[in-house]
Amino acid sequence: MRVQNVKLLFSELKLWTSRRSRWINRLHDGVNGCGKASFSSCNPKVCIVGSGPAGFYTAQHLIKARPDVEVDIFERLPIPFGLVRFGVAPDHPEVKSYGAEGNRRMGVPGEDLTGVYSAKDFVGWYNGLPSCQELSPDLSCETAVILGQGNVALDVARVLLSPIDILKSTDITQPALEALAKSQVQRVLIVGRRGPMQVACTIKELREMVNLPGTRPEMVAADFDGVTAALKDLPRPRKRLTELMLKAALENPGEKEQERRNKASRIWGLRFFRSPIEVLADPNHSRTAGIRLAVNRLEGSGEGACAVLTGEVEDVTCGLVISSIGYKSLPIDPLVPFEPRKAIVPNTMGRVHQATGLYCSGWLKTGPTGVIATTMNNSFDTARSLVEDMNSGNLDVSSAKPGSQIVSALLEKRGVKPVTFSDWEKIDNVEMRRGEAKGKPREKILTVDEMLQVARA
Repeated sequence: MRVQNVKLLFSELKLWTSRRSRWINRLHDGVNGCGKASFSSCNPKVCIVGSGPAGFYTAQHLIKARPDVEVDIFERLPIPFGLVRFGVAPDHPEVKSYGAEGNRRMGVPGEDLTGVYSAKDFVGWYNGLPSCQELSPDLSCETAVILGQGNVALDVARVLLSPIDILKSTDITQPALEALAKSQVQRVLIVGRRGPMQVACTIKELREMVNLPGTRPEMVAADFDGVTAALKDLPRPRKRLTELMLKAALENPGEKEQERRNKASRIWGLRFFRSPIEVLADPNHSRTAGIRLAVNRLEGSGEGACAVLTGEVEDVTCGLVISSIGYKSLPIDPLVPFEPRKAIVPNTMGRVHQATGLYCSGWLKTGPTGVIATTMNNSFDTARSLVEDMNSGNLDVSSAKPGSQIVSALLEKRGVKPVTFSDWEKIDNVEMRRGEAKGKPREKILTVDEMLQVARA
């Protein structure tokens, strides 16, 4: 069954719990109490660390392929669903999808100035990730620059420019909604180091930007030189995406569209062939005042084209810079193999190298790439590898092992009381009630402490 949204994830989770699969949140030390395992048997036992889409899809396939398997899902936070809850734009509930905890740094002077944020943290802020609630981004500037042209970059641009009445009906957090209502951002530039035919977003995301109420596109016609002639050789998805960009950039709009654009108070635009080389500070060297971009040219063509510096630079005045150049996984433990250059756990079809019995799924396995459907197939592959190893005898599951009982004993020793599935349902119900009172699908609880208070009530 393909998971389309949070409600389906909830229902699948309930199905798994009824089939001897249990979800337990592992919380920080210092909370009194203990968690007791409810069963012990000779059945194969699998522990999944992380309750994001990759974890759930892996569990789903395991249970369907081997109904005798007992699966325990452990999560650091009191709430499940990972990127489904914290990474997907609040106005995209139809696709709400141990991942990549770190950010890829730009590696340029000034990136630590006030006013520079990673897309991961900015998205976490408006989606209610507890660790990002102190971000409080300053939205008092007129122009924002987003570095990167993938779907996350367009998500951020859309949230910055969307009419508040649209955002009010989503599960965006109340503090973010209030900040965006006061925002002075009127212009968002979405910058990429390569050209229109290498842009990384999907046509759906771009179409939403083109049709976003109250906005109009602002492109540089010269960026599209030669693109029309190359259309005939493009694969169909890339061709359709490029045609939409060309239409927004070069075509004279019809009367109705022109009227819409004339009324627009906010502007967005794609900027190509640019790479950041420095974030520029204000005279007091206290916050962001602009960004210096290197001008590139392309060598090669198609997806394999490389950006090469021309020696020219361009300064853009802005007060907000958001880097959307990718997430990055972090090492888990010194005993777990890790490839720092690729930021993944080295594996073959999910089997971790030189670590029998250890498997990986999601971005820790592949790097931060693809969409929810990619994660689903990726996770199914890992689960198939595990089932194959069980069935072939390469993984010995014949002897009885304590499974989650050993973890429960460890938590008890440390004085940690886990949040169980029924505890999570309390949090879920409170969030849904609070959201209903505001005409939203949910109003997220923003701190771990309040989550625990609700769960233990």
